[in-house]
Amino acid sequence: MKDEKMMKKPFVSVIVPAYNEEKYIGNCLKSLKNQGYNGKYEIIVVDNASRDKTSKIAKKFADKVVLCKKRGPALARNAGAKFAQGEILIFLDADSIASFNLITELVKAYKRKDVVGASCYILPLSPKIGDIILYSFFNQFIKASIFAKRPQIAGTCCSYRKKIFEKVHGFNENLKVYEDYDIIGRISKFGKIKFADSTFVLNSVRRLKKWGRGKIAMRYIKWYLTYLLTGKTVGANEYKPIR
Repeated sequence: MKDEKMMKKPFVSVIVPAYNEEKYIGNCLKSLKNQGYNGKYEIIVVDNASRDKTSKIAKKFADKVVLCKKRGPALARNAGAKFAQGEILIFLDADSIASFNLITELVKAYKRKDVVGASCYILPLSPKIGDIILYSFFNQFIKASIFAKRPQIAGTCCSYRKKIFEKVHGFNENLKVYEDYDIIGRISKFGKIKFADSTFVLNSVRRLKKWGRGKIAMRYIKWYLTYLLTGKTVGANEYKPIR
């Protein structure tokens, strides 16, 4: 009976792009190995030309470790998707920790056949009130954008039906930033986007610490408005990896 129930659950591929993530990727992958999903899923790590122990750590937990020598988040995510066997693709940043029910709740969002993408709450790996407030505003922005039928989902944690992902040819590899907002705009033309209220991921606040809370908020607002009004991406030169 248990096997029959598992057969009814979609096979899921969780793709984790990683560049020099030896400090975080172990906890990220442990959270994925300990999921409560009662269907089948695989974990794919894409080592984006790391120079540290990222691959070595990844091989302890991941089902597949893919090497992507050319740097870039869009390139890394697409490289992982090429090796994915799942019906649903979940992309999770390596400096994040998944809640125990992440896969289960994201999969539930796809019960309706017209749903093509889904995301969830992104919370800070920080006890500071300021960080919690910033992330709260960000989550409300995501939910409001979905409600307004202009979905904006961060690449920190996003998921798509594989057949639709392939139909739009994945992430735009020419974009250094906003590749996550770009793809959701193309994918949402084929169906609905859902927000899973009953699950979350915890995300590193290392960029907040490096740039400062106020400065990062102003930068993101400026860059996003420029992208929204002109279709042009700015900030790529400033948005460098922080390790």
